[in-house]
Amino acid sequence: MATFKAPKGTYDLIPPVSVKYLAVREAISAPLRNSGYGYIETPGFEDVGLFARGVGESTDIVSKEMYAFETKGGDQLALRPEGTASVLRAALEASLHKQGNLPVKLWYSGSYYRYERPQKGRYRHFSQVGAEAIGAEDPALDAELIILADQAYRSLGLRAFRILLNSLGDKECRPVYREALQGFLRGLDLDEETVRRAEINPLRVLDDKRPDVQKQLVGAPVLRDYLCDACKAYHEEVRALITAAGVAFEDDEKLVRGLDYYTRTTFEFVHDGLGSQSAVGGGGRYDGLSEMIGGPALPSVGWALGVDRTVLALEAEGIELDIPAPTAVFAVALGEEARRVLFGKVTELRKAGVAADFSFGGKGLKGAMKDANRSGARFAVVAGERDLAEGLVQLKDMESGEQSPVALTELVDAVRARLA
Repeated sequence: MATFKAPKGTYDLIPPVSVKYLAVREAISAPLRNSGYGYIETPGFEDVGLFARGVGESTDIVSKEMYAFETKGGDQLALRPEGTASVLRAALEASLHKQGNLPVKLWYSGSYYRYERPQKGRYRHFSQVGAEAIGAEDPALDAELIILADQAYRSLGLRAFRILLNSLGDKECRPVYREALQGFLRGLDLDEETVRRAEINPLRVLDDKRPDVQKQLVGAPVLRDYLCDACKAYHEEVRALITAAGVAFEDDEKLVRGLDYYTRTTFEFVHDGLGSQSAVGGGGRYDGLSEMIGGPALPSVGWALGVDRTVLALEAEGIELDIPAPTAVFAVALGEEARRVLFGKVTELRKAGVAADFSFGGKGLKGAMKDANRSGARFAVVAGERDLAEGLVQLKDMESGEQSPVALTELVDAVRARLA
C-alpha cells in the first residue's frame, strides 16, 4: 500500500524545529500585543471575488498562484493567498469600524497558500504573522507598524535585515504617473503577457525580476517625481518619525510590492542572507481597499512577516534562540506501586506549574534514564519499592549527576525551590 507524503511545496513542522517557529510567532506578536492590537482569526478560504477585487486581477497572486475551486454547493472559493483582504472583510462584517475607537488595530497568525514553483524560502503553504490598523490616515500609524516590526526582529537577535521604504502616491497623483509610465513602457520590446500587464497595472512591470526586462527599465519615469504635495508631506512625516525612533531604512524608489491595493507608504523587510528570496516581510498603506470590497472609505495600513523566512534569516545569521527545555522534571518509576505513586506526583507537579513528563511503556531503569536524558529535563525523579516504603524518592540533577533523597510529601516544593 502506498505511503502518503506531504503535498509538493509544503512541509510538516515537527519537534524540535517547530519550537523555533512558535518562538518566532511569539516574538513578532509580542510588540503588537503590547501596542493595542487585538487578535483576529479568519477562515482559511474565502469567496474568490474578495481576492480578485482586493488583491487585483493583474497580480501574479490572483492570475497564477491562487488555489480557486468550486464547492459542491456551487460556491466559488479560494484558499487565502494573503491576510489583509480577509481581515478587512471580517472587520467590516463585524462593523468594528462603527464602535468608535478608530483605528481598529488587529493582529493575526496563520497559514496562506499560493501555487508557486517550490524553492527554499518559497513554499505553496507558508505561515505569516500580520498586523492591520484600520480606519485612520495618520503617518504616525505607518511609522508605528514599521517600528514594531523592527522591534520584533531585533528581539530575535536579527541584525542583517534592511527596511526599504517608498511612497506609491494616491488617487490624485498616481494616475498621472501611471500614464507617463505606460507611455515609456509602450516603447519597449516586451512579451505579450508583460504588455497586457502594463496596460492593467504598469507599476507591476517595475517589479519584474527578469534581467532582460530590468535592463530596459533603465531611465523609466520615477514615481517620486510625480508625487503631489500632500503625498510628499505625508511621506516626509513617516520618514521623520521612523528616523526619530532610531530605526534605519533605505529609500527605494522601485519598490512597488506585489499587490494592487497599496497607496502611499510601502515598505519591505529584506535579509541579505537569503539569496533570491530576500524579502522576509512587508506591507504598506491601502486606503482604497475597503471601497474595493464593498465597504466605506477606511484608510488603513498593515504588514505581514513570513515566519518561514524569518527562521531562515535566523539560520543565515547563525542565531540560536534561547528556548527553554520543554520538560523540567522526568519521572522514572520502578515497579507497579512506584508507577501509580509517581504518576500522581507528575500530575501534581504539572498543576503546580512545573513542566513534567513520565517514563511510559514500562521500561527498565536504563531505558527510562535514556528517555529522561533525551527529554532535556533538569531533574529526574526516580523511585522503586524500597524508596517508597521509606516515604522517599531520589531526585537526580541531570547536569551535575548528583542525587539526593527527598521526602515524597515534600517533592513538589523541593523541585520548585531548586528550579527557582
